[in-house]
Amino acid sequence: MSDITAPQEIEPTALGVDNRKLAVWIFIASEVMFFTGLIVTYIVMRGRSTTGPYPEEVLSVPLVAINTFILLSSSFTMVTALSAIQRGDARGMRRWLIATAVLGLLFLSGQAIEFTTLFRDGASLSSNMFGATFFTLTGFHGMHVFVGVLWIGFVLARAFRGGVTPDNHLAVELVGLYWHFVDIVWIIIFTVVYLLRM
Repeated sequence: MSDITAPQEIEPTALGVDNRKLAVWIFIASEVMFFTGLIVTYIVMRGRSTTGPYPEEVLSVPLVAINTFILLSSSFTMVTALSAIQRGDARGMRRWLIATAVLGLLFLSGQAIEFTTLFRDGASLSSNMFGATFFTLTGFHGMHVFVGVLWIGFVLARAFRGGVTPDNHLAVELVGLYWHFVDIVWIIIFTVVYLLRM
């Protein structure tokens, strides 16, 4: 039976980058194109609604600003988790990964509260072009946050079994890359949808 804590020999690509890291970067590049399409569609279509509710009538910047702060805080906890395992602090890494997952779940809870409020105010996927593009854009982002929380859960399970060490911590680095991407996308969505909504 092989030792799960021993680092695996992985051939780097011609660029000198681990194949798994390159795969995550390629995946993120495809996701950039996906979200660019969603954001551009939102920008073009949000003003074409002929009936309400309109963004300025139903969007709550204070609520979403708190949610944004929660998600941005999770980037700090993710960086701290990676830093901890690089220093050899496996317990600290696990604590910070748990904190990151909890903050991700808090963000999703805030999004659920916002969606419930918007539905109550008459906004939905079928209400108008604003509703269709808004819920598609923010809903897909929420799905990405949920996937990130699940990924963190898998890394934590591996870490609790001793499979993440200072010499073999690529799993934390990879989930961190994805998590920071999700946070950056949210900053753009928050700016475009909530701050530049007029």
